[in-house]
Amino acid sequence: MRALCWMGVNDLSVETVEDPKLLNPHDVIVEVRLTTTCGSDLHFIDGYLPGMRESDVFGHEFMGDVVEKGAEVTSVNVGDRVVVPSFIGCGACWYCDHDLYSACDTTNPNAAMQQPLLGYPSGGIYGYTHPFGGYQGSHAQYVRVPFGDVNCFPIPEGITDEQALFLSDAVPTGYMGADFCDISPGDTVAVWGAGGVGLMAAVSARILGAERVIVVDRLGERLDLAARLGLETIDYSAEDSMQEALRESTGGRGPDACIEAVGMEAHGTGLMQIYDRVKQALRMETDRATPLRQAIMACRKGGVVSVLGVYGLTDKFPMGLLTNKSLTLRTAQQHGQRYVPRLFEHVQAGKLDPSLLITHDMSLEDSVRGYEMFKDKKDGCVRAVFRP
Repeated sequence: MRALCWMGVNDLSVETVEDPKLLNPHDVIVEVRLTTTCGSDLHFIDGYLPGMRESDVFGHEFMGDVVEKGAEVTSVNVGDRVVVPSFIGCGACWYCDHDLYSACDTTNPNAAMQQPLLGYPSGGIYGYTHPFGGYQGSHAQYVRVPFGDVNCFPIPEGITDEQALFLSDAVPTGYMGADFCDISPGDTVAVWGAGGVGLMAAVSARILGAERVIVVDRLGERLDLAARLGLETIDYSAEDSMQEALRESTGGRGPDACIEAVGMEAHGTGLMQIYDRVKQALRMETDRATPLRQAIMACRKGGVVSVLGVYGLTDKFPMGLLTNKSLTLRTAQQHGQRYVPRLFEHVQAGKLDPSLLITHDMSLEDSVRGYEMFKDKKDGCVRAVFRP
């Protein structure tokens, strides 16, 4: 089959690789209809996250058709159109039983590679480094899905492929971030980042009852998309201080909750951004954490900071602000299996249309160019979608 492979830092190539096979009776093979870029992929493409090996197939956000299933799979059938959350759950361990699917104790066969850094390893994820399981990714014609009964969700009629695609990762991640905010009627929520996850977090905050949702970014086309969704926007590059801008916008109190949806390669302004860029370039820290620090600074006292961006080792983390402002910090890799059924209902009710994230639709053979546009934010690229 054809697949997009990581060949080295900032070196991608579409190659012919072996088709996946059923390895145990709970497996499913999915023929991929659609798969998409994700900002978290850029962290290992750029060499900030270790653990990729030459010729690894990557990608973790996808939907498609079941073409083969193991003997013990009962809830999906060959021919079903399904969406698959990016983190893999087993459905039987303590964490899955408590809806903490990305913390699954079973699905990461390389747990020993994570344990020295994390203490307790995460679950596995498709196409996202060997410490996260070494699974073959979704930027391919076919992908093996372990524990098919837990991880494959048949797509209801009336939901398009393009809408279903983002229920794999961007939407449940964003929705989880908004869910973490414990939103009450009348709340104001600020979201850093107007990429796919940030926009879905902002829309989800509104679905969950926020009165005002303010999206922070610097790219005009993304801020325009947020505005078309009825969201308020702030161009941080035009502000001297994000804290002051949000303080003024909220009558001096600050947002009730702040969602950070950018991650370790964030852009910013001022001396702290220069500091982070230098230390990141020298590999003395992994993260440019400007939006994370801004969110903690801007949030009102007693509020919630919800972190969705992928981080490693963050320098100058303002722990004292969390304590002295009585803030609650909540974060996780997405527990998609918890949210997908609820998200189907929101799409069917017309409250949510994630297909608007698609700015570039292309074949898998053009995926290297798609990632170049996505990484460099060329041609207004929010998400590039590939059709294997």
